[in-house]
Amino acid sequence: MNAVLYLLTVLIWGTTWIAIKWELGVTPIPLSIALRFAIAALVLFAILAWKRRLAPPRGEAARLVLAQGLCLFCCNFLCFYNATRWVPSGLVAVVFSMATLLNAFNARLFFKQRIAPQVLVGGAFGLAGVMALSWQQLAGESFSWSSLLGLGLAFAGTLCFSFGNLLSSRLQKQGYTPLQTNAWAMLTGTTVLVVGSLIAGVPLRVDGDPRFWGAMLYLAVPGSVIGFTAYLMLVGRMGAARAAYCTVLFPLVALNVSAIFEGYRWAPSALVGIVLVLVGNVLVFRKPTARLAGATDARRPQRPAAHRG
Repeated sequence: MNAVLYLLTVLIWGTTWIAIKWELGVTPIPLSIALRFAIAALVLFAILAWKRRLAPPRGEAARLVLAQGLCLFCCNFLCFYNATRWVPSGLVAVVFSMATLLNAFNARLFFKQRIAPQVLVGGAFGLAGVMALSWQQLAGESFSWSSLLGLGLAFAGTLCFSFGNLLSSRLQKQGYTPLQTNAWAMLTGTTVLVVGSLIAGVPLRVDGDPRFWGAMLYLAVPGSVIGFTAYLMLVGRMGAARAAYCTVLFPLVALNVSAIFEGYRWAPSALVGIVLVLVGNVLVFRKPTARLAGATDARRPQRPAAHRG
């Protein structure tokens, strides 16, 4: 089941980059994001109504869902969309691939979870691989203060994404499924984006181009309803750090899509990047060796044997 969810997430989210490019234009970014999650939330609420599970989370869970909505379905997308105004999208992908490492460190910081060494090493390989994949786009790029702003926004978006992962993990441990929490969290993100746009005086323009609506529906249903549900199920099943390695594999799919629709040509540096990413994938999901497991058991305090009379 994990393999199916993992492959589904990589294939869907790896193809959303081209859809995001096609939807940008007439519609302001905050409204574009809000429309995406409004459609996705409607689909999720329809599924919950059919399953008779529309009751909203209460107490601490309600607060966690509100925070998840702000992190996953509002702030991080605002950061990523605006970061591409200042730096190449390839560099944004490089920063986003840090999610594996950020999830590991944040899980350690907030949940006291042990950081698996192979996850750190694999994440480093993946990050190097994404940099190699994006080298064509990054080579010769002149950096300025605006570039630093773009990098800061990309990192802030990745940090929000990481916090959203941990919030979902916490909610799943309380018995809430991603299907339930995503519906209410997407509604939260949509509401904040719409109200914020009205307060800021953002023009309420929506593109009527069929390509815009095709891209929007793809982002809302496969990209959000299926993609986020599958990914957050992975977070609950295998941990936030391992699940986040999906972010390293997205560029592989995105570049293949770009080769079909935009004439992208593979370069030697990109091929090196593929190798690094695949090595990192093996390391992240490799089970600890018997020697390492034995050493871990040896460090654990031994209980005295029960006295037998």
